[in-house]
Amino acid sequence: MVDIHSHILPGLDDGAQTLDETLAMLRLAAENGTTDIVATPHANSSYAYHSEVVEQLIAEVAAAAGDLIRLHRGCDFHLNFDNLSSALEYPQQYTINAGRYLMVELPDLASLPVMRTVLGRLLAVRIVPVITHPERNGPLCANLSELESWVRDGCLLQVTAQSFSGRFGQTAQRVAETLMNSGSVHFVASDAHDCQDRPPNLAPAYFHVVQHWGQEYADALFIDHPTAVVMDEPIFVAAPKPAKKASRFSFWK
Repeated sequence: MVDIHSHILPGLDDGAQTLDETLAMLRLAAENGTTDIVATPHANSSYAYHSEVVEQLIAEVAAAAGDLIRLHRGCDFHLNFDNLSSALEYPQQYTINAGRYLMVELPDLASLPVMRTVLGRLLAVRIVPVITHPERNGPLCANLSELESWVRDGCLLQVTAQSFSGRFGQTAQRVAETLMNSGSVHFVASDAHDCQDRPPNLAPAYFHVVQHWGQEYADALFIDHPTAVVMDEPIFVAAPKPAKKASRFSFWK
């Protein structure tokens, strides 16, 4: 599997703080079937993002990890004015492996029509926004039809693996299921911050998706689509279907 959202680099944000913690997270990911992982440190008002620092840390971590797992550079890009201006001018500083895909986190309090316009500016310069964990964003949860219109515009959606287990609450779990039922989800990623509370373990979510939505969809979300992202290849997806009512699945069943 390929994990396109993680906070594994030591000391850059609220994820791993030491190299030992980073290596423990990478071992856990590899032991549970992840072959590639994208380091996506935050770029927001709390954590400055410098692509050259990220690249240097990735090289150091890769040297320490050896053949354990393949590392890729990305960014957890918080959508604000300063970040947008910088990304429009220097997109390859923020996109995954300097390609076309950008992991975009929206503000918790945002005007969705304004956000659609902003996302359109990214799309206009051939940046593909990957909306991170929409099931954990209040305005988006309340306006799934707006979110699906963004997908029709060309945006892609990434759900957090632990949302299926209820880690982020019942609303996030229900919305994740609703988005899955409509075929709107394009990636499942860990958004890992540590080894205990928010680990880089995709295996339980993968088997959950296989059981309830089928092997083909699971492979697309955990393997095929994220592989295309790290290789900077196009992803062709169908328009969302009308969402069925979310069912209450047992994560461990």
